Amino acid sequence: MISKAQAKYLRISPTKLRLVADLVRGKQAEEAMKMLPFLNKKGAVMIHKTLKSAIANAMNHEGAPVKEDELIITKIEVNGGPTMARFKAGAQGRVKPFKHRTSHILIELDKVEK
Repeated sequence: MISKAQAKYLRISPTKLRLVADLVRGKQAEEAMKMLPFLNKKGAVMIHKTLKSAIANAMNHEGAPVKEDELIITKIEVNGGPTMARFKAGAQGRVKPFKHRTSHILIELDKVEK
């Protein structure tokens, strides 16, 4: 692992984020950065920002700095965050509960072995 980046408390459910995370898992960082802006998913924007941060962390690493085309996504993990319980008015004066789910993203990058 050369670098990692985290994004926490994102207002999107983990299942929606995992759809996008599965598409970029194991790909080269440069290829994923080109692909993510064209996906028609809200989670693609969030993963793109986190990946951009992980690449910047790798390029400013204290050891030997690496180039963007030498990086590969070794681990991308999407976990659930805290769930906010909210209520809405229902029929006949009742209350309908619903949940606002949040997510955490962890991306780890490593150097490509050539």
